[in-house]
Amino acid sequence: MQRLVILIVLCGLFSFDAPKLRRIQVAEGISMLVPEDWRPMDELDFAERYPSVRAPLAAFTDQDRQSDISVNVSATQWPDADPTLAREFFKASIYNTFDRIDMINEGIREIRGNNFIFFEFESTIRGNPRELGQESSIMGYSYIQYLVQPGRTLVFSFHCPRRLRAQWQESAGKIMEGIRIK
Repeated sequence: MQRLVILIVLCGLFSFDAPKLRRIQVAEGISMLVPEDWRPMDELDFAERYPSVRAPLAAFTDQDRQSDISVNVSATQWPDADPTLAREFFKASIYNTFDRIDMINEGIREIRGNNFIFFEFESTIRGNPRELGQESSIMGYSYIQYLVQPGRTLVFSFHCPRRLRAQWQESAGKIMEGIRIK
């Protein structure tokens, strides 16, 4: 009996309540699920996380600014919308972006009539011992999904620190499965 009580207590300590998700329209014809308590990113968030001239269509972050979701239009276009060829290109790009990748899941799947390319992985970017404030490695969990269409490629990204993976992995999958494109 005592072991059962200990097991129940331990399960309670290591379980997380999945956040409630709400549907929002992020752009014309594009909607997705976002955690209820997340907020749109502000200019500071954009400058830190997206140091690019191309701002995302939409981006949201949690209250601690540790986890985020974004929707972008990729600069890479595929005129024939071939997801098999595009998948290999995007996979190589991911492997070139990080120092280490541990791929959890990848593939092409159909969601509401659209073929999405997806990659779920843990990553490491090594720190630089010669740069003050950048000595430590950055370890993350990411779920990235691409929709290749003639003339545009949409990129849906979820990122959080690796230590928060258990808290967000299930929700990240629901968010990606809940994308609607008209």
